[in-house]
Amino acid sequence: MGTKITTIGFDADDTLWHHERFYQLTQAQFAKELADYTDADTLAHRLLQAERRNLGTYGFGVKGFVLSMIETAIEVTNAKVPARVIQRLLELGHDMLNHPIELLDGVEECMAALTERYNLVLITKGDLLDQERKLAQSGLGDRFDEVEILSHKNADAYRNIFAQHGRGAEHGLMVGNSMASDVVPMVEAGGFGVYIPSGFDWELEAADAPMSERFFHINSLAVLPRVVDQIQG
Repeated sequence: MGTKITTIGFDADDTLWHHERFYQLTQAQFAKELADYTDADTLAHRLLQAERRNLGTYGFGVKGFVLSMIETAIEVTNAKVPARVIQRLLELGHDMLNHPIELLDGVEECMAALTERYNLVLITKGDLLDQERKLAQSGLGDRFDEVEILSHKNADAYRNIFAQHGRGAEHGLMVGNSMASDVVPMVEAGGFGVYIPSGFDWELEAADAPMSERFFHINSLAVLPRVVDQIQG
């Protein structure tokens, strides 16, 4: 392809370490707490509606998720949700914010192969304190030259980040598990987007794969160094 990569961006949650499965477990507990008021499928639908409404106010992350659960609980119980249920939802939120970090397969090998040859940037979104905690506990902090924690990921954000930390988006690669946030906007910005599915698909992060030679689909970060070598020619 002729374009040389100088900077590689990594998403964090469900790209470097497990994350979404904790949301799934919490949502299952949420359904148990509200089982006397509605079925699990209806509750999940109502929660998703609340999350969609609240993204612009709460942003991404555990705190916004918990607030959306509380809002949904109030709605489905006609404002009669027991105080003990609210307390339980807050406890679940605390558990999510304190869960131990477990790296995904291939992460350490991938970092070791790329860290000396490329500028590595962690590009994630969500709650600042939570993301900083997870990075510190992951043991990967020293692997990254820069860390960017954003409210939203879009083409302009990627243009700015890769201009600051490299030679521009056209010389950059972004890898992540969200087609909507990690891949499509990076390709729109002129860079390379690598999709690595996590097995958990959140409807609000769904998007069609871009029709571009700058798009790649892999199943493990262990494969990423070979993809980079392929692009470099």
